[in-house]
Amino acid sequence: MSRSAFITDIIEKAKANQRTIVLPEGTDERIIEAAKTIAVEGIAKVVILGDDAVAEQAGKGVTVINPKTSEKLDTYAAAFYELRKHKGLTLEKAKETLQNEVNYFGMMMVQTGDADGLVSGAAHSTADTVRPALQIIKGSFVSSVFFMCVQDSTYVFSDCALVENPDADQLAQIAVSSSLTALSFGIPANTALLSYSTKGSASSPLVKKVIDATTKAKEMLATDHPDAPIRIDGELQLDAAIIPKVAASKAPESDLKGTARVIIFPDLNAGNIGYKLVQRLGGAEAYGPMLQGLNKPVNDLSRGCSAEDIIGLTAITAVQVP
Repeated sequence: MSRSAFITDIIEKAKANQRTIVLPEGTDERIIEAAKTIAVEGIAKVVILGDDAVAEQAGKGVTVINPKTSEKLDTYAAAFYELRKHKGLTLEKAKETLQNEVNYFGMMMVQTGDADGLVSGAAHSTADTVRPALQIIKGSFVSSVFFMCVQDSTYVFSDCALVENPDADQLAQIAVSSSLTALSFGIPANTALLSYSTKGSASSPLVKKVIDATTKAKEMLATDHPDAPIRIDGELQLDAAIIPKVAASKAPESDLKGTARVIIFPDLNAGNIGYKLVQRLGGAEAYGPMLQGLNKPVNDLSRGCSAEDIIGLTAITAVQVP
């Protein structure tokens, strides 16, 4: 399939970076297919986890590690034990977990520097990817974004995968984090906090949350990122956020003027439904969810992903590495 200009550019940057990315779900056929392409195209140094049968399928150019027999198992188990012994984890249980749960083994590869980043989720839930990341990689407030490639434009959608029902403070943090992510990938940080209301056209606790979050996000930017080229506004309906003609009618005073490229949904219901509508009915390429707020790059896949989605998110992960 043809690739969008956005992901093509990301892939070229990843080729220049040559980072080591681990794909733990080596028994998934899509992972093996993606890993082969990543290796052939030289997008990254790719490692998948699996046994001899997986190694035979993967072929040349793809490194395959078996967690059950890895020479690093004891080292990783000791390090994992040190990280979690205050939670009651024993050394024996640490070793057993790393042998049997590929995401934990992969996270230890990243934590110890044997890999630069990790991509999982093709065969695991988001919780099964995020939980070991929070336990091992750690970080601050974690949220997620999707890169949505629609025709000739790329949008950032957040949060569509992780934070179920953010309060105003959390929604503001999601908006700021997503804006900074957009900037780091060369996407204009014109950020709209969405609602079913535009500038007071309706009044309810749901609308008030978005209004309050917008105010808080602007305060955070003024304090922490005063020079960042970020424009942020809300509450806005989607059409008022992305269509200049509608914005001129519904929100003429908005600084965005219908040019939003970072779309902040009020909760996970809206976000998850929204991105899948744009992807499945609108034909957009969707890459993500990319996690924000972790100390090292760990990213999640939708279980409905294709091999091409895996390739794209692997390249994004490689570009995230400093």
